Amino acid sequence: MNYICLVEDEQKVAAFICKGLEEHRYKIKTAKNGAEAEMLIATESFDLLILDIMLPDINGIELCRQIRVTDQQTPILMLSALDQVQNKVSGLKAGADDYLIKPFHFGELLARIEALLRRKHNPSKEGHVLEFDDLKLDTWSNTAERAGKQIILTAKEYALLELFMRSPNKVLSRDYIAEQVWGIDFDTGTNFIDVYMNYLRKKIEKDFKKKLIHTVIGMGYIMRSER
Repeated sequence: MNYICLVEDEQKVAAFICKGLEEHRYKIKTAKNGAEAEMLIATESFDLLILDIMLPDINGIELCRQIRVTDQQTPILMLSALDQVQNKVSGLKAGADDYLIKPFHFGELLARIEALLRRKHNPSKEGHVLEFDDLKLDTWSNTAERAGKQIILTAKEYALLELFMRSPNKVLSRDYIAEQVWGIDFDTGTNFIDVYMNYLRKKIEKDFKKKLIHTVIGMGYIMRSER
């Protein structure tokens, strides 16, 4: 049974989410503000965090940023009534793995949660160490390194890197990336794929002259080694 922490100050929304997730056999712990959330996260181990942006004591984006200082792996889903690209980008930059706009259908929330947890439920049966050039990914320990230097990745960044390392020298479209990593259709009105790709590229290419992930204009991205 997966254990989820829901940080939501609107009682009706929290009750709606809790009821639906409990019916689908999820275990839920709730917090109505940032202070309660910080205490819960510090004392218990969760499989996924759901954070509302508009909290009474701290902005959910700032809370997400604080969580990512010590926890790079636990998936984070942001909720917001603000349907603006900048808010989505801010949430993703803070370390969130997905972003859902209120009001939403419960089915969509459930699909997002299942997508974020999918890799844990369906571990790869292939070789657990993936290598490309001087980049190495250990799918058992969920760690990455390049030329022996450890790379700290969020859950979504890790999933993206694994996708590319399993399909080297192939152009992956944004539609394909969205389906494989997020389990959803790509919304051409947003740039969240590009935002995440920029995060990943900065992390795996920082301090290295050789670039490993390249943009293919009008098509998507490809992992290939520069000569």
